[in-house]
Amino acid sequence: MFLTITTTGDAGRPATDLGFLLHKHPDKAQRFSTSHGTAHVFYPEATEARCTVALLLEVDPVALVRRGRGKAAGAAHQALAGYVNDRPYAASSLLAVALSAVFSSALKGRCAARPELPGRALPLRVEVPALPVRGGAELVVRLFEPLGWSVTAEPVPLDERFPEWGDSRYVRLVLDGEQRLADALRHLYVLLPVLDDAKHYWVAPDEVDKLLRTGEGWLERHPEQRLITSRYLARRAALTRDALDRLELARLAEADGIEAEELDNAVDESSDTEERPVPLAVRRREAILDALRATGAARVLDLGCGQGQLVAELLKDVRFTEVVGVDVSMRALHIAARRLRLDRMPERQAARVRLLQGSLAYTDTRLAGYDAAVLSEVVEHVDLDRLNALEYAVFGAARPTTVVVTTPNVEYNVRWETLPAGHVRHADHRFEWTRQEFRAWADTVAERYGYRVEFRPVGPDDPEVGPPTQLALFSRRDGSETTREGSETAHDGSKTTHDGSETTREGSETATALDGSGPAHDRSETPHDGSKTTHDRSETTKGVA
Repeated sequence: MFLTITTTGDAGRPATDLGFLLHKHPDKAQRFSTSHGTAHVFYPEATEARCTVALLLEVDPVALVRRGRGKAAGAAHQALAGYVNDRPYAASSLLAVALSAVFSSALKGRCAARPELPGRALPLRVEVPALPVRGGAELVVRLFEPLGWSVTAEPVPLDERFPEWGDSRYVRLVLDGEQRLADALRHLYVLLPVLDDAKHYWVAPDEVDKLLRTGEGWLERHPEQRLITSRYLARRAALTRDALDRLELARLAEADGIEAEELDNAVDESSDTEERPVPLAVRRREAILDALRATGAARVLDLGCGQGQLVAELLKDVRFTEVVGVDVSMRALHIAARRLRLDRMPERQAARVRLLQGSLAYTDTRLAGYDAAVLSEVVEHVDLDRLNALEYAVFGAARPTTVVVTTPNVEYNVRWETLPAGHVRHADHRFEWTRQEFRAWADTVAERYGYRVEFRPVGPDDPEVGPPTQLALFSRRDGSETTREGSETAHDGSKTTHDGSETTREGSETATALDGSGPAHDRSETPHDGSKTTHDRSETTKGVA
């Protein structure tokens, strides 16, 4: 993948000023690591009269596939096409990202050594030997010519020896014009992936801001604005509408000579006093996060993580350096993986999170040694006669420093107008506790396993029936040991003794990680006692709210 930029000059304005603008010395060949390969910057020629800089991007197709983005046009789902395609050779969004990374200061119009240079228009010639285009050479002209470029787009034949085969979808692009270097780089950054009509990375909402920032000063007036916006944002309709609305606002503001913020004043936010209710699920996650932050926890377990809503919130806070979501349902874990976009997540972020399959009815050595564990709306999905097994697995075996438990307050159910009297909030709830019952259970668990416990309301605290959700924050006493007298029989018939040792059911079982490590059986199946594990909440909601 190759691109060159050439300028000319004289003694008064030497062409080698290009090196100052790009912050790359003409006498050096430099290399830069990118997420999918290596970028090389060098100068094939550098004289007072003529200077050319070349950007050569070596793409590792294997790395591209392993990060989930190795798509070839027309064969995105074919395994071989992920490795054998045009991505290492044809200019695409990979080259656009490399331009932004390697020439970031020039793209922003900054030059600390020569501050006057970025504002100066230069005679520039840009050459891209192989540019994939969906729309033909005519589209290349339609996109670049309105920006002041003289455009040469020569179609590349499929095979010069067989002209009857016709042309490929690639063109050899040459742009000539008087442009500021920053403007030229911005044009390339936006329009290269637009012409290819593909991106190697997931298009998130922040791409709208990136497009508007890079397209400022030219995109709002471009005759192909709608096509550019739609293709750049991977044809995501909601993002495209947002970008087009903001571009139109910028165009109108420019025409009136005012700032866009002054024009967009249809709503006086200071007079909008209507308070919108915060969903209980959001309040619950906020309460859990507040409790975890106060304890200083860094490595956190979300036990019964379901579809990953809490895991997503934990990942937004960098103080949580490791987040592990555990659920018995592989279906729920796959939904969580899609919600978190694990296949598109940057490597550093992906290193912070794991999703594991496992049942809280059994001890799991992978869960030991963490700062905190969360049981958010989990205990009410477990049969009461099996709750002791969950208690031991979490408080007796895993023994995190902090445990946060939330569960519905059944007394508050009378405040739900749509909930019939005597009904629980969800059909899968095995029980729902009053405040007194929850406190009694939590106090017993804390005493048995050596924890302190405090209670907090979640949601509006009704003076008569209390809050809709109740939260218990368990803190482990240093050096504490379990205090149960005698041994206790777990639900599967095994015995648990004073020292925390456990005789597990015959045939030890290892939970399954989402990445496929470990045995592939699903532990939501029937245990040895014939009862049915009930932790699969992939199709349930957490309460009426």
